[in-house]
Amino acid sequence: MTTNDHDCRVCGGRVREFLDLGSQPTANGFLPPEEADGVFLFRLAVGACETCTMVQLIDEVPQEFRYHADYRYRASGSASHRQHFQRNAQRFLRTELAGDDPFIVEIGCNDGVMLGTIAEAGVRHLGVEPSTTVAAIAASKGVRVLTEFFDEATAAAVHDDHGPADVVFGANTVCHISHVGSVLRGLDKLLKPRGVFVFEEPYLGTLVDQMAFDQIYDEHVFYFSVTSVRQMASRYGFELVDAEHTPMHGGGIRYTLARVGARSPAPAVARLLADEHARKLTDPQTHARFAGNVTRIRRDLLALLGEIKAQGRSVVGYGAPAKCTTVTNYCGIGTDLVPFVCDSTPAKQGHLVPGSNLPVRPPAAFADPYPDYALLFAWNHAEEIMANEAAFSATGGRWIRYIPEVHVV
Repeated sequence: MTTNDHDCRVCGGRVREFLDLGSQPTANGFLPPEEADGVFLFRLAVGACETCTMVQLIDEVPQEFRYHADYRYRASGSASHRQHFQRNAQRFLRTELAGDDPFIVEIGCNDGVMLGTIAEAGVRHLGVEPSTTVAAIAASKGVRVLTEFFDEATAAAVHDDHGPADVVFGANTVCHISHVGSVLRGLDKLLKPRGVFVFEEPYLGTLVDQMAFDQIYDEHVFYFSVTSVRQMASRYGFELVDAEHTPMHGGGIRYTLARVGARSPAPAVARLLADEHARKLTDPQTHARFAGNVTRIRRDLLALLGEIKAQGRSVVGYGAPAKCTTVTNYCGIGTDLVPFVCDSTPAKQGHLVPGSNLPVRPPAAFADPYPDYALLFAWNHAEEIMANEAAFSATGGRWIRYIPEVHVV
């Protein structure tokens, strides 16, 4: 463990660094081969606040570097994602949006994967999405989009133009926003008195339990726990009134915030807080063990890939999510070990995984011919992927998994 101290973005307390993943590029900054030498690098390290317990990045990449016209993540690219967000939309339509002239705002609506269902239902809505390319895709689905970053000023403008919101929703976006205080102040302006802020994010408990260190990258400024979210909410006049597990990203949490006293907290909040306390999730020793295990995974994965290469067998990467960038750069995995990665996202195909420069090819390349092994970077979609690629396993192909430990399936 290092002793580098930094100021907490939430409360101003002291943040103690516990893991350094080295020099890294922006995780979704896929570049064409001719621009590979121009990659932006920063030090990817995380620490925990000794006051409010919030786990967060030590160094920050400016948001304009992360979200721009060439942002290549498409939330609709996975069938499981589409189904999940359709269920989210239907749930809101049955509950918070069932009254007269309801209004919902989504922070970071991406390609409209959730708001598309809301739009089809004829409910007033607005997506606030800074990346123009994905915002245009959302608009093509009939989603109303404001191309801006969400902050206090944006929230006030939305309120002035559209009135107060019943729901503000965010999925895998709130943990990306370093100016979270401005967001919460904006919510106080935008939400109705009994309105709710619902956001679901990767969960620190899952990250620690599953050793999912590859969920650490530039876009994820914060790594939320129920404990840290409750502390954060209370500093801005909000109360954590519900917390539910979701299957996203291998196991996330959906948090619901309301103004203090507006709603009664669900029993799940106290239950999850007690669970985190019992597991010592916010304990520095827990963080130190996590860091040690990350080092072990790097050692074991490189040893396995080296052994496969020495045997003259082939390995291809499967999936090029942002997580792939963290793993390949931290472990030093280049084209000598993994010649290319297959991914279904057209915007990534023909480009290179940032930093490690692994070429991204279409899924058809996976079977042309099949490799001996497939290194599964998109492990959070393992069930869907392995079902779709049953022919690979039937021909004797093996899957390499590295979360929670390196093993071959």
